[in-house]
Amino acid sequence: MSGWADAKAPSLAEIEALADAAFAALPDEFRRLCAGLRIHVDDFPDDETLTEMGCETEFDLLGLFRGVGLAQSGEVATGQMPNAVWLYRRPLLDYWAEHDETLGHLVSHVLVHEIGHHMGLSDDDMAAIEAAAEAIETPEA
Repeated sequence: MSGWADAKAPSLAEIEALADAAFAALPDEFRRLCAGLRIHVDDFPDDETLTEMGCETEFDLLGLFRGVGLAQSGEVATGQMPNAVWLYRRPLLDYWAEHDETLGHLVSHVLVHEIGHHMGLSDDDMAAIEAAAEAIETPEA
């Protein structure tokens, strides 16, 4: 238990550093497809986002992609906000506290998921990709 008595929850800057490290670890071709994509970290989604996404509480959303995905041409029109991913610190920390995975893995997972939306993948597409990857990682005996 040493070290935990003085430990504090990771700050916005520390979550951002985890996201930056996760992004840097992605393959070059994946990162090239994300040119111009901005990554933001906030404590919670704003009220407008919570309403738009149909969230019951501010803890329901771990991350969000906003913008024009590559499947829709990916080009940002004049006056349009740049493509961006938001990661939400407090919901991430709450999820982390309830599950058995590292915070770095969780941040990386959510970041890649939201980048998947940027690339035009649906939640079902990403679930199928993750299931296929897990089958490769844990082959049957």
